[in-house]
Amino acid sequence: MSSFPLFSSESAGHPVFAPPLAAPPGKVSAEALLKISLPNVVPASRLEVRPAPEMVPSGVREVDALTGGLPRGCLTEVCGSASSGRTSLLLAILASATQRQEACALVDVTDSFAPESAASAGVDFKRLLWIRCGTGQIAAERHKNTAHGGSRGYAVNINSAPEGRKRERNVEQALRVTDLLLQSGGFGLVAIDLADVPFKTARRIPLTSWFRFQRAVEHTPTGLLVITQAPCAQTCAALLLRMTASAKKPSAFSFPPKVPHAELLEGFAVHTGVLRSRLARKPARSVTAAFTTKAVRAG
Repeated sequence: MSSFPLFSSESAGHPVFAPPLAAPPGKVSAEALLKISLPNVVPASRLEVRPAPEMVPSGVREVDALTGGLPRGCLTEVCGSASSGRTSLLLAILASATQRQEACALVDVTDSFAPESAASAGVDFKRLLWIRCGTGQIAAERHKNTAHGGSRGYAVNINSAPEGRKRERNVEQALRVTDLLLQSGGFGLVAIDLADVPFKTARRIPLTSWFRFQRAVEHTPTGLLVITQAPCAQTCAALLLRMTASAKKPSAFSFPPKVPHAELLEGFAVHTGVLRSRLARKPARSVTAAFTTKAVRAG
């Protein structure tokens, strides 16, 4: 039984690819042979070493001693539960960046940013762009009370969509806004506050979005900061910090020690640990800092 090719490239007029002939042993070096057979492949020993990113202060002395600061051109993620000091660290980073005369942008996904607390932390609002996501879903209109013959104030009409769908819509809006901010450039810091977004919703953000953000800030002086409840950016984050808090006088009846409400008004100990760092090959460490709450009580 004779065999024949199913498709002849010679009959179709296409050139026939012929692999390079192997040279006799000892005549051509392995590197020269690799260059002949695979001209576009560069050996690992000849790859250029990526320069270390520029580090800027975070505004917290203990965090700077632990990480060396925040890297430019990289994605930094800070995760932690409620009352863990994540918002205090965010305000300190914004205050430090605006005091360096840098333009900053804050993408507030849940509209939970408190300007009074930011002012107490030293944030310069002249250099801060505050994007409030989801406010377009709330429309205020004048409500008149005909019985009293005058105005009673404003009635707020909220979109009738389910609460879960509203959160997803806010996250989608935040991703689009962040993409536009990173592509436009000119910002020293772009922060995304996903702290109050449920983790089930935040983890649905595709990895391709984080990878696109990481590629957008690469080789730029812009630093991307993400605040979450639990790690979401995964390997796209060059620096991952976890925030935990405890009372200055930990109770012997609870482990881990919980933070009473009185301590939140006077101050509490914040523990920061490095979960991932691609900046340098150093062992994971942690640091403890005492934050003083500067939140302004409303009412």
